[in-house]
Amino acid sequence: MVAGVAVGTVTSVVLVAQAWLLAKLISTAFHLQGLPGDLNAVLPGSENAAYPLGGLAPSLGALGGIIAIRAVLMWFNSWLAHRSAARVKSQLRTDIIAARLASPHDATLTTGQLVQVVTKGLDNLDGYFGRYLPQLALAITVPAVVGTAILVTDWESTLVVILTLPLIPLFMILIGLATQAKMDRSWRTQSRLGNHFNDLVVGLPTLQAFGRAAAQRKGLKINEGNHRAQTMSTLRVSFLSGGVLELVATYSVALVAVPIGLQLAFGHMDLMTGLFVLILVPEVYLPVRQVGVHYHDSVDGITAAEEAFAAIDAGSHPASQTDPADPSPANPSPAGIIFDAVTVGYSENTVLDRHSENTVLDRHSENTVLDEFCEHIAPGEVVALVGPSGCGKSTALHVLMGFLTPASGTVHAGGMSLGDPRWRRQFAWVGQTPGMINGTVADNVRLGDPDASDDALQNALLRAGAGDMALGHHVGDGGEGLSAGERRRVAIARALLRVDAGSDWMILDEPTAGLDADTEASVIETLRGSGTGVLVVTHRPAVMEAADRVITMERAEDRMSEVAR
Repeated sequence: MVAGVAVGTVTSVVLVAQAWLLAKLISTAFHLQGLPGDLNAVLPGSENAAYPLGGLAPSLGALGGIIAIRAVLMWFNSWLAHRSAARVKSQLRTDIIAARLASPHDATLTTGQLVQVVTKGLDNLDGYFGRYLPQLALAITVPAVVGTAILVTDWESTLVVILTLPLIPLFMILIGLATQAKMDRSWRTQSRLGNHFNDLVVGLPTLQAFGRAAAQRKGLKINEGNHRAQTMSTLRVSFLSGGVLELVATYSVALVAVPIGLQLAFGHMDLMTGLFVLILVPEVYLPVRQVGVHYHDSVDGITAAEEAFAAIDAGSHPASQTDPADPSPANPSPAGIIFDAVTVGYSENTVLDRHSENTVLDRHSENTVLDEFCEHIAPGEVVALVGPSGCGKSTALHVLMGFLTPASGTVHAGGMSLGDPRWRRQFAWVGQTPGMINGTVADNVRLGDPDASDDALQNALLRAGAGDMALGHHVGDGGEGLSAGERRRVAIARALLRVDAGSDWMILDEPTAGLDADTEASVIETLRGSGTGVLVVTHRPAVMEAADRVITMERAEDRMSEVAR
């Protein structure tokens, strides 16, 4: 911004010099009653000797140089703006992803909205940084410098400019309010279309299996039609607003031009002065008018940036119970994992992304999942969390992993508090639907320890019951190419590799679901022999029997009903 203002100020000074030279050249040609090429016929003793060719040629050269300098300055200003846009977009994307990783279950943005914001949404910031902000700087510097030049030349014209110039910002504000409302609606419609399309793509196999894929075309067309209507409505306002601002600026220039014409006609002003003022007056209104024009280019980016900031703010306060300057708890807890009166609830207004389980937490929600949950799990202990669906088993694991922030209560592990920068290094995680990247089985297992050798990867797969799986086997997006059981075994191998690299705990959510009895027995034996603490959510009797201790959880509403009885 500072560089843009500086370049804009220099540009305005160059603009004044250009106007002065143009006025001089035009008035000279007018007085000579011929083009500059005719000056060769001017004799030293004639009445036009005051305008010899030798005095005009340098002015023409200077004018060409000034035009070149102005072009370079405008290019440099645009280059600065695009560099700024690229840096800001990169930083925002980095911050959004970091916030999402810090709090994956935040519901500020669903998966579809997240993709929309970090791709097309933030790309629209090019208009904001590339055109709107530079023009905003020019709208301050150019009128100030050019207005000063007009004031020195003709104070009456300056008075008219001062009275009419505020009309353009006034109309800009009125039009901008209408445009902002329309752009907000257009963005919501676009986000709805993106979310709908994302849901269809993710659920297409299921829709196809039940013969409902073709039926979704109607809903998609409705959303597409709404998006088209909103876009055309916004463009209509944009074009009309440009015409309104152009009309205001034209009338304002006319209010200056008419008095100047009268003064020229009655000989109260010389031609060069009149031309100088008339050339400069439109340049006073142009930068201000262009702010309104470029505002439409920036609205999409501003709307996307607001959503980006909301996502960053939501993820910038990860689960924390201590002062960030001192990540260790005031009273170091004993070794092991401690849940101390942890309460988690889901809001009635929760925006739930069923593909990424995004949620918004509400301490006072009636939909309480964990209600003052208290447990202590000793190091090296294998503990199974069991209970009916919805009782908070997975939620407890998500709190432990730092994916969710408890509404109240504290969590400690290994003498650290939840929110410590080193917190997740203690854990090897296997979720209900393990995440897979596009690559090979080796690429996915090596996420547990990037420095692991192929022999270590093969050993981890063998211990996870997947010894027959080739390291080079291709894995597509979302685990395509692997069955549900194979995905779990790859995830378990990844967790084992992470334990080998130094993690203290294995946190698993239904790790043996979809496995046959023999493979399940092999996995259980591996977990028991890993030498690390294991906290596992399960419904499988074999896992419960192998655990050192079983914690049975109940739904919060069931507990409250028992208390009421």
